[in-house]
Amino acid sequence: MATAISSLVSIALVLLFSFVFATSADNHENFIQCLTNHSMNATSISQVIYTPNNSSYTSVLEFSLQNPRFQTPDTPKPLVIITPLYESHIQVAIKCGRKHGLQIRIRSGGHDYEGLSYVSHVPFFILDLINIRSISVDVENSTAWVQSGATLGELYYRIAEKSKTLAFPAGICSTVGVGGYFSGGGYGMLHRKFGLAADNVIDARVIDVNGRILDRESMGEDLFWAIRGGSGGSFGVVIAWKINLVQVPSIVTVFRVPRTLEQNATMLVHRWQYIADKIDNNLLISVILNTVNSSEEGNRTVQATFRTLFLGRTDELLSLMQKNFPELGLVKADCIEMSWIESTLFVYGFPNGSSLDVLLDRTPPSRAAFKGKSDYVKEPISEIGLEGLWRRFFEEEGAGGRLIFFPYGGKMNEIPESETPFPHRAGNIFHISYAVTILEEGVEASNRYIDWIRRLYSYMAPYVSKSPREAYANYRDLDIGQNNDKGKTSYAQASVWGVKYFKNNFNRLVQVKTMVDPGNYFRHEQSIPPVSPWWKKRGN
Repeated sequence: MATAISSLVSIALVLLFSFVFATSADNHENFIQCLTNHSMNATSISQVIYTPNNSSYTSVLEFSLQNPRFQTPDTPKPLVIITPLYESHIQVAIKCGRKHGLQIRIRSGGHDYEGLSYVSHVPFFILDLINIRSISVDVENSTAWVQSGATLGELYYRIAEKSKTLAFPAGICSTVGVGGYFSGGGYGMLHRKFGLAADNVIDARVIDVNGRILDRESMGEDLFWAIRGGSGGSFGVVIAWKINLVQVPSIVTVFRVPRTLEQNATMLVHRWQYIADKIDNNLLISVILNTVNSSEEGNRTVQATFRTLFLGRTDELLSLMQKNFPELGLVKADCIEMSWIESTLFVYGFPNGSSLDVLLDRTPPSRAAFKGKSDYVKEPISEIGLEGLWRRFFEEEGAGGRLIFFPYGGKMNEIPESETPFPHRAGNIFHISYAVTILEEGVEASNRYIDWIRRLYSYMAPYVSKSPREAYANYRDLDIGQNNDKGKTSYAQASVWGVKYFKNNFNRLVQVKTMVDPGNYFRHEQSIPPVSPWWKKRGN
């Protein structure tokens, strides 16, 4: 009897999966036919559609897949990839995706920490914005329009082509796509002076769920507020951003000074916490923590690298450091003067003398599977707390660990929490970026490294923000909560992760979502959910 029941269950499962597969295949074919039928130029759109039967499908999928953790045979793949050339291609993709029940995943640079811009567990297609990447710089008005498929490196390069004293406050990694980066807020080496990238966005072009192309005036201030830090993939497809450029000196100064535990790294990192957010706004000193080989053969030690950008010359920097952080022992030989655009290469870690053309390369120097997390620190971590952190680095998987302490203060303290959805403003000394590179092959090894970073994160709980334990939306972390696959997610369920990213701004984001996408077409595991009307909740 048990055998018969087992056989019936097996047959039922086979039939179910066959039905799902057939339905997905039908949706896929109907979707492609819809794209062709509704495109103003069927030939042009056919040239940017890739299916698994296309010889270029895999290369297109993997070109902007920045975390190999989501490049396994078991990782769900898109039924279709579209690399639009025109806004009309995006409009048609949204229309046909809704009509045929295919979820949309929007990719600009492919750096989503959890792969949400190119992975889904329901039938989906990728809208890859790699061809939507034009940049227009207006030096006279110190503004620029940049499309979402451009990278930060491309943006920096085009600004520098036009001016030696204009810059933009954005991130360190030059291959990150503008679309996702701006959508989450976007911090970087200039944010203590000028605020976040999102703080310097003054207009945008968005294609909404109905296919309308909206600018700031036509979308209204609520939606314009939401897209500047409310995270991508929730409200529509932002195709372009108008940004304010900022004035920087023609010469800036940088340094990168490493100190190991044997060179008093514990004391230096502890002391850094007391000055990092209070020092001159023209100076940003971040700390990179990782393990290196010790002077004792066969042993590892923790190294703290103090990485700095100063908007000024060496002599002034030395004076500031002597006054505020003499313990580091900075000397003139540590300092390098260069242009701001050259500093973007230095900070990212390109070799000295690299051509600026490396900023135009959309492929990172290396790709490795990793898991990331984030935290915010409001009170200095004690030396005892830091020593406990070092001990975690000495565990086997700690060899792949890397933490960055990134200071706040300055302009970040002046902007109210509710000015944009990004709420992490006054009261934060620094932000912690956690990452562990998975140094071994195989699922079991991957799980060990991910378990290591989760244990490290648990260890840090007493030393970071509480109620909520805040997190940075651009460092996507599904460990802190996620939505349901089918799009039916309650406010209470989503708020578990939502308040960590957005604090009280989460409420307004939900209101905006309900207004602009009440059917929740634009969704993923951590997208903002709409609130169902009360009569639907009651089933009336």
